[in-house]
Amino acid sequence: MDTITTLVKSIFYSEYISILEISYLLASVLFILGLKKLSHPDTARSGNLWAAAGMGLAILCTMLFHRTKLEDGTYEGIHNIGFIIAALIFGTSVGWFAARKVKMTAMPQMVSLFNGMGGACAALISLMEFPRMQTLLAVQQHSNMLNGEALAILLGLMIGGVSFAGSMIAFGKLDERIGDIRSPVLRYINLGFLVILLAFVVFILFQAPVAGEHWMIYVLAALALIYGVTFVMPIGGADMPVVISLLNSFTGVAAAMGGFLYSNQAMLTGGILVGSSGTILTILMCKAMNRSLLNVIIGAFGGSASASISTGDKTVKEISLSDVAILLSYSKKVLIVPGYGLAVAQAQHLCHELDDLLASKGVELKYGIHPVAGRMPGHMNVLLAEADVPYEKLLEMEDANKEMSSTDAVIVVGANDVVNPAAEDDPSSPIAGMPVIQVWNARNVIVMKRSMAKGYAAIENNLFFHPKTRMLFGDAKSTLQKLVSEIKNL
Repeated sequence: MDTITTLVKSIFYSEYISILEISYLLASVLFILGLKKLSHPDTARSGNLWAAAGMGLAILCTMLFHRTKLEDGTYEGIHNIGFIIAALIFGTSVGWFAARKVKMTAMPQMVSLFNGMGGACAALISLMEFPRMQTLLAVQQHSNMLNGEALAILLGLMIGGVSFAGSMIAFGKLDERIGDIRSPVLRYINLGFLVILLAFVVFILFQAPVAGEHWMIYVLAALALIYGVTFVMPIGGADMPVVISLLNSFTGVAAAMGGFLYSNQAMLTGGILVGSSGTILTILMCKAMNRSLLNVIIGAFGGSASASISTGDKTVKEISLSDVAILLSYSKKVLIVPGYGLAVAQAQHLCHELDDLLASKGVELKYGIHPVAGRMPGHMNVLLAEADVPYEKLLEMEDANKEMSSTDAVIVVGANDVVNPAAEDDPSSPIAGMPVIQVWNARNVIVMKRSMAKGYAAIENNLFFHPKTRMLFGDAKSTLQKLVSEIKNL
């Protein structure tokens, strides 16, 4: 009878595990399809829902079908289901409310915050699993902890801790609560911390497991958190999009370590997708800035937006609203180059209104998007998509530059560093060699700005003094409102 009972339990256990493995496979497929759909604005919303459905499926099936085989041969499911459901409801509610209420200008901060939470979760998994693994190896009388499980735990803790602390510092910088530390000494401190972190991981792996002695894992966690802080502190604001992308890839890799640890295909696939896509995006953004990743990390050019300004003897030419209205109304092709100032002013809907108004007059209008415009990867794309600007009107930097010579007027709204000609004609400039949108090649350039203040990279923009440039001072939102009214009255 006992044999039959054991056999029946084994069959049910096998069925449960099979269902669980299939659900993880389906979740992985949904992740991949969701990521594919995210590549285009028209399908991005459904892609997000597909990926969310994959995660929901993985969570639900884990709660229902996960079984652990005990020493006495019996099987048990997951405990504390009530607490798990309560945590899911609480987390979902907070995330939903925050995402609905956040302003577009604060979206980079939210991305950093959410990314940091992912890194923290990966680090907490490692903190919980290390004592269990160490005790098990001690009971089995292993001479050291050099194995794949221990390596996954330690790397998950190290990378997750760095991602969490770094993301929190990035959040503080983007929210202007934390300033930059520009001391070159930090470069050597960072390199030293990195060497110490890696050496300590190797040290732990070669230690004999002792049940109850877990101080090493907490020291590693502290070192990872400190390195995450010192890693991001010297990086200037102009490099924040690259940093966010890099930290996002760190979180993905840390999650993948959890997938290896639990042999969980859903965690592994999700982590690999986030880690690889984040890494590719980081490389592309570094290419767009004509800089290596190492140069971004230890040689950042970004500074404080409140740096002092001096225009010297250079001449600035202003233009009136009525003149801009006439210029745009009688143009054949107009290009708008948006920047972070557009997000600050929340003027993206007015840009679209101007777009529709000029289209009714037979004017072709497009948008030139620089890869690192704004404070996070794709910031301008998200901003304009919110205003229902057709994706076909968004031109990448290379395509925008090709059309510049045939463009009658360029309107620069809130952009600064990404249209600075110093990148091409001033070898001594900190942004020398960085690809920029060559707005000065158009027939007319209109720059909308509140003042002559410098951009986030804290360097003067020579475009403001270019012979083709006319400055239209004022808040972007109110200026665009008046401009739309002026064009309607023509």
